Amino acid sequence: MSASICPCGSGNLLDACCGHYHAGHPAPDAQTLMRSRYSAYVLGQVDYLIATTLPVQQPGLDRQAISNWSLQSTWLGLEVENAEVFGGQPEHAFVTFVARWHDSAGEHSHREKSSFVQNAGRWYFIDPTVALKAGRNDNCPCGSGQKFKKCCSAYLTK
Repeated sequence: MSASICPCGSGNLLDACCGHYHAGHPAPDAQTLMRSRYSAYVLGQVDYLIATTLPVQQPGLDRQAISNWSLQSTWLGLEVENAEVFGGQPEHAFVTFVARWHDSAGEHSHREKSSFVQNAGRWYFIDPTVALKAGRNDNCPCGSGQKFKKCCSAYLTK
């Protein structure tokens, strides 16, 4: 880690901000996890991006595509618009944000409402590009032990 400003937009030093989570400490909430994931894209930390995705989805991630996007982009900023946290066990959250970057095709802006779930003391991103193979009455893929219909199904963004 270095004495640089954290890419997440907090204005804090990387070591005292997202670098703390990249080093293995669990993010305390979904918004912090989302910010640390943006910083991981900026810094090319593909292992962190994979590790903070819902574990059952990790095998379906394209490590090379994540790495290419991360390293071939100039990251221009992050704006968090909203964070909604829902009670219950496990806890769920939505974080709405806009990420901006520049690549060989030009400048881009992506607005997303991401879903997150906390399980076993850690928050995870539920990746909408990796299918969750669960029927309504199956055990939830997040590992909560609850039925999918009573757990994560209501928090998946379409």
